[in-house]
Amino acid sequence: MYIEKKILNNKNTLEILSKFKDAKIIEIDNYKEVFSSNNQDFHLQKLGQKLILASNKPNMIYEGAVVCESFENDNFYYTSSIINCVYDCEYCYLQGVYSSGNIVIFVDIENVFEEVEELYNKLKTLYLCVSYDTDLLAIESICSFSEKWYYFIKDKKDLKIELRTKSGNIDKFLNLKPLDNFIIAFTLSPENIALRNEKYTASFKNRVKAIKELQEKGWKVRICIDPLIYSNNFEKNYSQMIEYLFNEIDKEKVIDISIGVFRISKEYLKKMRNQNQNSEILYYPFECIDGVYTYSDKTKSYMINFIKEQFLKYININKIYI
Repeated sequence: MYIEKKILNNKNTLEILSKFKDAKIIEIDNYKEVFSSNNQDFHLQKLGQKLILASNKPNMIYEGAVVCESFENDNFYYTSSIINCVYDCEYCYLQGVYSSGNIVIFVDIENVFEEVEELYNKLKTLYLCVSYDTDLLAIESICSFSEKWYYFIKDKKDLKIELRTKSGNIDKFLNLKPLDNFIIAFTLSPENIALRNEKYTASFKNRVKAIKELQEKGWKVRICIDPLIYSNNFEKNYSQMIEYLFNEIDKEKVIDISIGVFRISKEYLKKMRNQNQNSEILYYPFECIDGVYTYSDKTKSYMINFIKEQFLKYININKIYI
């Protein structure tokens, strides 16, 4: 485990270290000495990820990208206190962004809270995605950041956060009182894609089970089918997924549904293809539009309309965002 010297005695550092009593500690001046060094292999490092504990840099709150769905919320922002993910999804953009597969935790999350509070006080309403460069629930047992966000927004009714996940690690939330301004969003893929292309994530059925349990406790749950992946038996795989989903969960308690196709910047895809030369997903003959690779307009329209029609069997159209 690599730790920046200046945060060795940070309370969150000590909390994390208490869970790794036998870890070898290497002190560093700056996390980039390790994380941004040359000649790294993202996928090789995924097989034995190292943990890097670091301090936040200022200005950790960013305006949401136009290509991301804001769900009609004003003042859409995102933040990330962790870089990289314990999961290893074949199509994940992180492998195009970073050369390292190791995980960086910026332990002084309270500094982020201060920035968010300042922005919230200025804007009066705020919609914030907090699980942007990682899956916070997947790493909750290490740093408890999801719970820290819960208590931070508990008395701020116009500060709404989204926690997006492919994890089934929800036990902590089953024992917390649901908040109207805390949305747990599950990304779902058909079982065959989850098993083959989303390494280490919860299975499709385990994610559905988690959704059902959270709904029963009163939590606001969002369903995200993003990215849609085109493959053989596309129609069969996705229609069966949606049918199973609504046989298990309460459709009336789904707050909304987000649908989006695979899309990635030209630079990221080039790097990802070099690292995944046997990937059917990444080597699909995408079209490049304004520097972004995605499916052709015809294919994209067909995919989205097909999925939308499946959802309309269960959900009102005003709950579907594309």
